[in-house]
Amino acid sequence: MAIKIIDADLLQKAFLAGAYNLERNKEYINELNVFPVPDGDTGSNMSLTIMSAANEVSNLEHPGLKELSKTISSGSLRGARGNSGVILSQLLRGFCKEIKEKAEINVNVLADGFVRGVETAYKAVMKPKEGTILTVAKAMAEKAVELAEQGVDVEAFAEAVIECGDETLEKTPELLPVLKEAGVVDSGGQGLMEFLKGAYNGLTGKEVVDVKPVKTGSAGAASVDSENIDTSDIKFGYCTEFIINLEKEFTMDDEIKFKEYLTSIGDSLVCVADDDFVKIHVHTNHPGLAFEKGLEYGSLTKMKIDNMREEHHEKLMKEQDKIKSAERDAELAELKKKEEKKPYGFVAVSVGEGLDSIFKEFGVDHIISGGQTMNPSTDDVLSAVEKVNADTVFVLPNNKNIILAANQAASIEKEKKVIVIPSKTIPQGISAMIGFEGTLSPEENAESMKDAMSMVKSGEVTYAVRDTSIDGKEIKTGDFMGISDDGIKSVGTDITEVVKELVKEMAYDGSELISVYYGQDVNNEDAEKLVKAISDTYPDYEVELHPGDQPVYYYILSVE
Repeated sequence: MAIKIIDADLLQKAFLAGAYNLERNKEYINELNVFPVPDGDTGSNMSLTIMSAANEVSNLEHPGLKELSKTISSGSLRGARGNSGVILSQLLRGFCKEIKEKAEINVNVLADGFVRGVETAYKAVMKPKEGTILTVAKAMAEKAVELAEQGVDVEAFAEAVIECGDETLEKTPELLPVLKEAGVVDSGGQGLMEFLKGAYNGLTGKEVVDVKPVKTGSAGAASVDSENIDTSDIKFGYCTEFIINLEKEFTMDDEIKFKEYLTSIGDSLVCVADDDFVKIHVHTNHPGLAFEKGLEYGSLTKMKIDNMREEHHEKLMKEQDKIKSAERDAELAELKKKEEKKPYGFVAVSVGEGLDSIFKEFGVDHIISGGQTMNPSTDDVLSAVEKVNADTVFVLPNNKNIILAANQAASIEKEKKVIVIPSKTIPQGISAMIGFEGTLSPEENAESMKDAMSMVKSGEVTYAVRDTSIDGKEIKTGDFMGISDDGIKSVGTDITEVVKELVKEMAYDGSELISVYYGQDVNNEDAEKLVKAISDTYPDYEVELHPGDQPVYYYILSVE
């Protein structure tokens, strides 16, 4: 029998089925990352966003549309991570605003919901770019309106809208040249389609979902029970997982030597070798070294790094919150009474003890641990703002993929004035802090910090995880890449030459200082040699070296 209307129970099942399908396909979506860097995280961000809502939705027992729509909207809004996650949350938010007062949902309501979702998402993005998730969503909204006028049933409506979405997604490389050059479709658009296809399966009964969701993670990944681990006993802090797509024979001798190397830099090793691939799980303090060793045998995929100390600490804190929440809140209220409220406070996103220390030295009150590989959520930003006892709180995202979540947090916070300084890199964030002047008004300071930020050019050095051609450069797996604010500027097998070429591209008239922040996979001796090579090549510049301790990126640089 054709579906004519959707009630709250059916919508709940469809939403959960969509969320689980997106979660299942997150690694595939991650691999659509345009740049061949080891931090493609669109799928992870969208999955974490939708699962934040799904975990709340699953706890509702026979909700009405108003309660269900409110839960979907608030759960995804607070759990939103990364640009694609924030856009997905806004699409859901607009859709839910349209349906929340309805008694039931027919194709006309669905069409109106699609349109309102697209309008809401476009408003959230300052400079919408075509060829992205927004383009896919807009095309489906237009198709939805057309279908509603034809009077089709819900199932035929859903099939046609999804078909339109798939067709539009395939056209995204024609709209965004960088996608065409990399040979991929837009990852955010792919994530949206995975969600909608799962929702369709739940709607039509092709997928039956439990009301209570199972906590999800990487399928088939080796795991460790961290519930009973004392954080102080964790010798190796990063749970590192990846798959090597073998490009040459992987003999038994190779496997033995590979295992010996990995156990020399970590523990809890799981190595599963097949004819075509090798799957690795290892706990180490240097994930980059494990990745580099794996690259000797082939290309890498499904790379994942989790900070176990941080995760365990969060679990302990959550458990403690459950037991002592009332006591803690009372103590916090008392402390706030005693602590003099400041006119200004600061929250910064950072990753790496060295970078954290630098921000604290410049007066940052609270650090959110995160960055390119682990974008904090809207709720993470809100929580950090709440911990700063100040009338006005400046937030430094320090990553272009975190700015939308920070803006979303600012729009939710009502008790304090929150000003997001749109820093896209760590060096921009540091310069913004230097540009702060306590005697200025909040608005004047925002402009001063932005002006200071505009005077710095940023660069990062990492390695390629796949062969590709981008920005006119042929890139091979394992190559070092120098990436500036404007894209990939240098590629090669010699990291010193890659850095020098990157600095050459970043230097500008009037600049005189080069700052180098070295990562956790670089020792001090090698970093000092690099600085000497830069100083010899650019004798007119002052060159500073700082330990950053950041993962994934060997060096972060700034020229100002």
